[in-house]
Amino acid sequence: MHIATQKDAETSVMSDPQISDSEKQCRIELAACYRLAAHYKMTDTIYTHISARVPGEPGHFLINPYGLMWEEITASSLVKIDVDGNKVADSPYRVNPAGFTIHSAVHIGRHDAAWVMHTHTRSGFAVSCLEEGLMPLNQIALQYYGQIGYHDYEGIALDLEERERIVEALGANIALILRNHGLLTVEATAGQMFSNMFYLNRACEIQESTLAMGRPLRKIDDAVIKRVSEQFSQMAYDDGDVALEWDAQMRLADRLDPGFRD
Repeated sequence: MHIATQKDAETSVMSDPQISDSEKQCRIELAACYRLAAHYKMTDTIYTHISARVPGEPGHFLINPYGLMWEEITASSLVKIDVDGNKVADSPYRVNPAGFTIHSAVHIGRHDAAWVMHTHTRSGFAVSCLEEGLMPLNQIALQYYGQIGYHDYEGIALDLEERERIVEALGANIALILRNHGLLTVEATAGQMFSNMFYLNRACEIQESTLAMGRPLRKIDDAVIKRVSEQFSQMAYDDGDVALEWDAQMRLADRLDPGFRD
């Protein structure tokens, strides 16, 4: 199978004057998400996705080109698709329509969720296999207290009818644990979505390590759990900490390889 070169895609998108500045910025931030996820080892070779709604274009989304590793993805190589995963703009790349089933469910059902990230990390998978799911055992996990939905495993996500059940399970939450499958986070901005996934996966890693020690667990008082979850919400949305964090992540992406912007 021939995979088009990075240069093929570059000349067709980011240099195109007909592409809006808002779409170009969306492409840059989405490409950064892929590069950062690769850096933090949250990838599954060419599988799973991060998607973003195209600003000003209802029903259109950007997603990774099928066949590229996440560390190869650039702003130009991202593919514009519709809600069914069909390409709506010229691109030398294939897309994986089946892989967009979960993402399309969220984008359709949650209009505030402009950004959606789904991962198959080892720790995320491990926690998704536990009956308890994510447990309130540490400070990072408390960030998600009362903000995680759970969706039972129904097999590989090829059935479009499953989308309604995914949306129902997610509800108004910022994260979804797909049981026996992995993790999903959503938000209105790239920075908020990526931060949600970064720390959700970190919470899973900590839980995995904690349970592996086989020692008695030190539980946190319910009142403290509630207070800390409220503190996290205030820090993220009132004080703008996530915006500062995303700026730092973008600087990291540039240090790793500024070519993602092309």
